[in-house]
Amino acid sequence: MSVMELDGPPAAELAPGQDPRKRRQILEGARKVFLAKGFDGASMNDIAKVAGVSKGTLYVYFENKERLFVDLIAEEKRADLWDVVTLDHSDHDIVKVLNRFGSDFLKIMTSPYYIRAMRTVFSIVERMPEIGAEYYERGPKVCAGKLADYLAAQVDVGVLAIEDCSLAAQQFMDLSQSVLIRRQLFNAAPTPSEEDIAQHVARAVTFFLRVYKPS
Repeated sequence: MSVMELDGPPAAELAPGQDPRKRRQILEGARKVFLAKGFDGASMNDIAKVAGVSKGTLYVYFENKERLFVDLIAEEKRADLWDVVTLDHSDHDIVKVLNRFGSDFLKIMTSPYYIRAMRTVFSIVERMPEIGAEYYERGPKVCAGKLADYLAAQVDVGVLAIEDCSLAAQQFMDLSQSVLIRRQLFNAAPTPSEEDIAQHVARAVTFFLRVYKPS
């Protein structure tokens, strides 16, 4: 297997009659409003005005502010992470690939923008659990799935010995990110430096390979 032959992340599914350009116009307007006012301070009226659409048109595409926010973050996250999770299955240098994957993944996920976004998603999940489940399916699950595919390719050629690649992929992602991201989510530490991230991921790779390298 080789690197996936795709130009970018899959486009969002549109309801009948929806225009992808209009949807993008709304999302771009929403991003400006959320950045300027935060989630709680933003209103659908604000978003419609900045996006240059009527409030009625806005509700044709997004039923509420929560749905709009989660769709925006899920799509931006997938776009930002697409190059990171598109792995070359023919590259068997596990240490290099996992270090690159983990470091690039963390640089994006520990940015202030995504930390704020995750906090907001968590606040929405209490009221609207179905949105949280959808966000997970479209974001974290996709990333773990791409890594699992790469690990399975390495198992096929004997580079790794893994029974459950989906579980192993999730374990590596948790090892790579848990401490650093958790500290930021609780505002207990600043954004980590690239050196901090590299060291943290290198330790995760070492631990991971102690379990899954063939003996």
